[in-house]
Amino acid sequence: MAKFLIADDHPLFREALQGALANHFSELTLREAEDLDSTLTALNNDDDVDLLLLDLHMPGSGDLYGLIRVREDYPLLPVAIISGSEDSSIVAKCIGFGALGFIPKSLPSAEIAEAIDTILQGDTWVPKENRERLDVISDEDQQLAQKVSELTPQQYRVLHFLHEGLLNKQIAYQLGITEATVKAHITAIFRKLGVYSRTQAVLVAERLQL
Repeated sequence: MAKFLIADDHPLFREALQGALANHFSELTLREAEDLDSTLTALNNDDDVDLLLLDLHMPGSGDLYGLIRVREDYPLLPVAIISGSEDSSIVAKCIGFGALGFIPKSLPSAEIAEAIDTILQGDTWVPKENRERLDVISDEDQQLAQKVSELTPQQYRVLHFLHEGLLNKQIAYQLGITEATVKAHITAIFRKLGVYSRTQAVLVAERLQL
């Protein structure tokens, strides 16, 4: 019996994907998550998930942060990205940062099932049009991803708001924490990323498309 975790913030898409997978996989158990926090909680509570189908843009995930976080915490878990984007640079980074597959949401259900079959067998699957354009991730980006993987989800949220240009007071309001806690998070972010200013931290986020 296979067990998949579908991590996507759109209930209608989760429902549609469940229906599509049920037609192609017998004795399939499906779990659901709607954001990065609930995804990490589900994985922590269930250690026999066979495949994570991970949306890039659900809350807390921030494009590539969710993938980087999951790969750090669960290095043996096969991860397939399910995304509305088909940008070649994003596909390349997802594979470079540890995903076994990149499955566009626009694919017919039969092709999605075929892609998942390939991934479950341990092979990498990406759309045909991307297979010749999978640029190798640079050592610098790999090192940056390793640093980003050390950020907690809350620290990532603070980094996101730094990228948006918010002041400490505004970040504190958005997260429901004190300014002193925001400052402590920023200090930890700088240390983990090996930077010394907000501008440098933002440039790291932009480079990795966080």
